[in-house]
Amino acid sequence: MSDADDRIEIESITSPHHRQRVDRAKYMAMRDALLPVLPEAPPGITVAEAKAALLDHLSQDLFPGGEKAGWWLKAVQLDLEAKGIIARGNARPVRLYRCL
Repeated sequence: MSDADDRIEIESITSPHHRQRVDRAKYMAMRDALLPVLPEAPPGITVAEAKAALLDHLSQDLFPGGEKAGWWLKAVQLDLEAKGIIARGNARPVRLYRCL
């Protein structure tokens, strides 16, 4: 696999014109752990609840002891929101859910 294949371009709902290239394996591992724990309708679950629910499903090779999971969760969250795959409810704290 080339270096280009090892990276994936992500975006952010908070900075629509900013793109960033990140490690593909870590992104996909976090995405695959996050989506199943999110409910399909509002109000959703808090980011802290999502993190607690997905930690056991993360690869220990990529995230030993949950290391850096918070950063990757936020990066994936903002990217998936920008793509319309997940959304946040209107209440505080931020609550996330999958879009139908």
